[in-house]
Amino acid sequence: MTHSFVTDAGSFHALPDVLEPNLSVVFCGINPGIRAASTGQHFAGRGNRFWRVVHLAGFTPEQIRPEDDQTILRYGCGLTTVVPRPTSQAAELSRTEIEMAGDAFRRKIERYAPRHIVFLGKMALAALSGTRDIDWGPQMQSFGGARAWVVPNPSGLNRAFDLDALVTAYREVRIAAAPAS
Repeated sequence: MTHSFVTDAGSFHALPDVLEPNLSVVFCGINPGIRAASTGQHFAGRGNRFWRVVHLAGFTPEQIRPEDDQTILRYGCGLTTVVPRPTSQAAELSRTEIEMAGDAFRRKIERYAPRHIVFLGKMALAALSGTRDIDWGPQMQSFGGARAWVVPNPSGLNRAFDLDALVTAYREVRIAAAPAS
């Protein structure tokens, strides 16, 4: 079932998940940006560094273009969001809206059973867990049966982390998620 959302910028449909069962890593944004929702492509905003970062961190052998977002499945990775409603900035979401999306989101993660769930930024996990004190990196508590991580959001609006810091954080996840040899 596809939900439609109406915003000041027009009418959009929910951004489809890029998921399949038993992935190694699922990257989880808080919610779709306006451009991603309008194009139907994850991390489509011009300033978003996600695709560059996951490539430089070693998840993909080449930098994927937003219009090819489904190809990330080839590398054992998936994409989803906690809240389906698109906004210009995640700050437009209320904590209550994130909390209300939490049960359905947790069930989705349990159903798809990835080994690792990677939250892009602290906001979603803080709201879902009811804990304000969230550290970067691996979390003590799993989420939906998956090992939970928190990495900096690659949005162009997040200038607190430069490209090198983002790549370092994401590479830590890739190394931990790599199959044992």
